[in-house]
Amino acid sequence: MSRKPYELREPAERSTSVIFASPHSGRDYAWSFLRRTVLDERSIRSSEDAFVDHLFDHATVCGAPLLAARSPRAFVDLNRAPDELDPALIEDVTRSGHNPRIGSGLGVIPRVVSNGRAIYSGKLTRREADQRLADVWHPYHKALGALLEQNHAKFGQAILIDCHSMPHEAIDNFANAGLPRPEVVLGDRYGASAAPSIVEGIEVAFRRVGFRVTRNAPFAGAYTAQNYGRPSRKQHVIQVEIDRSLYMNEQLIRPNSAFDGFQKALREVIAEIASLGRAMPESLAAE
Repeated sequence: MSRKPYELREPAERSTSVIFASPHSGRDYAWSFLRRTVLDERSIRSSEDAFVDHLFDHATVCGAPLLAARSPRAFVDLNRAPDELDPALIEDVTRSGHNPRIGSGLGVIPRVVSNGRAIYSGKLTRREADQRLADVWHPYHKALGALLEQNHAKFGQAILIDCHSMPHEAIDNFANAGLPRPEVVLGDRYGASAAPSIVEGIEVAFRRVGFRVTRNAPFAGAYTAQNYGRPSRKQHVIQVEIDRSLYMNEQLIRPNSAFDGFQKALREVIAEIASLGRAMPESLAAE
């Protein structure tokens, strides 16, 4: 690839242990990829967390880095393990056990976009799949791992906010049950990927500006939270899912009239989350 599959935006000075990442907002659709897909240019973007990197760009003002994917999710899903390869899509891959993500076509190299629409008419070679991982997946996760190590060394802890958006229909079950629809879903894998006090602080930050927040339903956190979340080692990962309809037209994949106001409210949330990363861990305070 001619350039990195991600963009790392650094603050003038890193002053918080918080890192923001947007693994699904990449929108560099190479012509060679578009030529392979059976979908039109709008449909191929339907799984993209469009504009999430813009929504969280206030991170650098607050002293935190923002790692944003350039490569699109439909090409490589950075929130999947590198061995989540789909035998229905990739040649020379054998099925090993039941993986619901792979089974639904949402492995590390997706077979479908939203609503189960197939991306390709045939299979990819294993060599092509491995090349995508080498070009996109491994560089992104190398950069992410380095950020976590750097913050842990500098601040004694690292807090990763993994930023995503969810289709409005993904939370239909709440409305169907007569419950208020959440606008933000925080995923900490039911306490396994982050300390309760940090998750509570993040929830308070969203609620303070008026967002309805739930935890772990319907999204508890995927590969990034599972792989990097180690609260016992003061490495915390919280997945944040935001209802896309709050700031964009989901059909046209364009910002809607509420975008600027939503982004402004989110800046307050980002600033408060960044402040959580300025609290010194107890182990350092005791030294």
